[in-house]
Amino acid sequence: MTSAMSSLPDFTADSISASGRSSDKLNLATLQSKIKVDPEGYTSELTLIYNQFKSSVELFLQQAALNFTSLSGISADSTVAKDLGDRALFLAHVTPFYPKELAGFPNELVRFLESSARNLPSGLRVHVTQALILMINRKIIDIADTLVVFMELQTVGDRALKNLAFSHVIHSIRRMNQKHKNDPKNRALQNILFGMLQQEDEAKAKRALITLCDFHRRKVWFDDRTANAICTACFHPSSRIMIAALSFLLDFEKIEDDDSDDSGSEDEPATPHAQIVLSKEAVYKANHKGTTSSKKKKKAKLERVARSMKKQQRLSSEKTNSNYYSPLNHLKDAQGFVEKLFSRLQSSNERFEIKMMMVKVIARTVGLHHLILLSFYPYLQKYVQPHQRNVTELLAAAVQACHDMVPPDSVEPLFKQIVNQFVHDRSRPEAISVGLNVVREICLRMPLLMTEDLLQDLVLYRKSNEKAVSSAARSLLTLFREVCPSLLIKKDRGRSANTKSKPKAFGEVHVSSNIPGIELLEQIDEDGDEEVDEENDGVTSDEHDDNNDQEEDGVSLIDGSGESDGDSELETIGASSDDNEDEVSDEDDNNYGTDDVSDEEKSGDDDDEEELEESSLMETDNSSIKDADVDKNKSKAKKRKFSDFEGQLSAANRSLRALKKLAGETSNVSSNTDDGILSNEDFQKIKELKAKEDARSTLTKHGFKVPTSDQLSLKRVDAAKLEANIRKKLTKDERKALMKAGREDNDKYRSKTAVKQKKTGGSSNKQKEHRKAMPLAAKRSKIARGRIQKKKQSKHSDKQFRGRKAWK
Repeated sequence: MTSAMSSLPDFTADSISASGRSSDKLNLATLQSKIKVDPEGYTSELTLIYNQFKSSVELFLQQAALNFTSLSGISADSTVAKDLGDRALFLAHVTPFYPKELAGFPNELVRFLESSARNLPSGLRVHVTQALILMINRKIIDIADTLVVFMELQTVGDRALKNLAFSHVIHSIRRMNQKHKNDPKNRALQNILFGMLQQEDEAKAKRALITLCDFHRRKVWFDDRTANAICTACFHPSSRIMIAALSFLLDFEKIEDDDSDDSGSEDEPATPHAQIVLSKEAVYKANHKGTTSSKKKKKAKLERVARSMKKQQRLSSEKTNSNYYSPLNHLKDAQGFVEKLFSRLQSSNERFEIKMMMVKVIARTVGLHHLILLSFYPYLQKYVQPHQRNVTELLAAAVQACHDMVPPDSVEPLFKQIVNQFVHDRSRPEAISVGLNVVREICLRMPLLMTEDLLQDLVLYRKSNEKAVSSAARSLLTLFREVCPSLLIKKDRGRSANTKSKPKAFGEVHVSSNIPGIELLEQIDEDGDEEVDEENDGVTSDEHDDNNDQEEDGVSLIDGSGESDGDSELETIGASSDDNEDEVSDEDDNNYGTDDVSDEEKSGDDDDEEELEESSLMETDNSSIKDADVDKNKSKAKKRKFSDFEGQLSAANRSLRALKKLAGETSNVSSNTDDGILSNEDFQKIKELKAKEDARSTLTKHGFKVPTSDQLSLKRVDAAKLEANIRKKLTKDERKALMKAGREDNDKYRSKTAVKQKKTGGSSNKQKEHRKAMPLAAKRSKIARGRIQKKKQSKHSDKQFRGRKAWK
């Protein structure tokens, strides 16, 4: 101590007074503000305070080495500890201004906390930790160099220090990964926490597990390494660490299930979120209007709005995303994890609640990854009893562990025991309904377990008077109408039942040899061709009828009309000619008709010759119509379509909307699927047809649809749903409370006087009239009227009818 003090430089009175020092102490706050203005002018004062800090730290280190705990020691002196904490905070504040002079100060703080953190007073520990956090936030020292210290500070036993160190670790690593993820740095930090999690020290391993779980829950470290580290904590020698890891996995399952239920519920109205919109006017004002300070405020507000919009978009995309994010889903060796955890379950002496947690995790992993653990089902068989505690959770775990890759022979003893123990005539209705629901859920995953005789016996429970039992039996009946209707008797199959549908055999896999849904597209193409043929048939039959009507009426076709009928024969012969040539031929025919009319007007003497020519033309036309009737009908149908297309083109020249409609019609032409090449429009059409087919099937099946095995494995089986529609019996006190609950705040059962007494909406008009200050004459007249009314009432008092009249 003396050698450290002798090495300090001698300061003059002027320098000490200039630094803000009074008599013995330095005013650190004043000196700190002056150093920020002029760092070079206060180097001597900084050196003095830094040397004082070093000497105090050396004294504390010597005391920690000697394990000196006397009451007269320096650690018991609160003023010395306070001065040391103040100097540490002061040096942390001024470190950016003296990078060379205080280069070793952060590492000294780290070593000081590592060596003697447990022996320091609580206030001094907090001050030194705050100084270290300040330098980490200013990026003077890296979080990787101090993570071990902050994790050990959480095990000291100081609650304030534990909260401070934990919140700093969480926020600093979150801030580091906020803009982009630095994978090498994250891996280094993860290795530190993974190493602490594998230590036998329970306190350190617990804090490391809590930190990893918090990062995974906040989706900061949302990768396979973190998920596997949390899952391997289930094998820690300490039972507390194992329980913490199991509870996190099960709670994460509950969180995921609650989120899916909230997103899927349509009955409950969703809470409306305020929609944030960035208007052009706000952006213009922030950049061009107002003073500099107001522009800064407006720009900052716009940035906050943009951040909140990005956050809302991210949350909405996470909600709509169907990926499953359970840590159990990211296991690298799921089979090894399940076998190791099951062996620990068999040899553990923990209480029943802990064993149930292990059973739930094993069953969830088996169902999620479609694993095979044949010894797990006989283990569950020991606990399948109606009087067993938490039997519904146990049955839910049994259902979760069933999938189509498990051999039915290994699950059959458990299945039969559930039926025999729960579903019989002497069992309670609650047990029967739970048993039927469990049978339905197991058969949904493994329908090969059900036999014909057993199914027919279980279906008879739909006639029960208990609602829970009858609804459970009807749900089982509905399931087997879809899965395997042949097991049901004929009257129970329903109208739309397909007797050929059977469940897949064990190990059977459906391999698709073609694009799924292409048969729907081919069916639509065939239907479209049939509709076109029907339209053509309708058009030709109508035209043929028109021609027959014209012939029956005996209308003579003269001049232009006759020529056009003659040209129709040419059109049938040359049907492959171009459209322009057809238009030109029509124009020539029209001109030829007009020339004939003009010739008839000029030459009126040759009428007899022209009548003979017209009769010959009619004969040739009739013969041509009879010879080529079918070809003429086809050509006229084509000509009608061409005229429609010509009208659409003329409309498209006039309006943009008609042009878009015409382009849409031409682009919707289905491609030829014979070559096996499909376009994007075909795939989109297949998707739409599948959706329509699913909607149609769900409507015919009253909304019931058998989910796939992948969908069943992702969804957690809720034990509360196995007890659906079960009404628990109420005690007498509960029934009384239920009756009184509806009458407490109901004005229907109150007297009017009680309602008036509890009225809080102000006084009535009558009460206000009584409070009015009336003139003296008005008061006297009122009193006189009252006396007269009383006299009238007293006269008729004997004759007055008391009570309610019969006719009212």
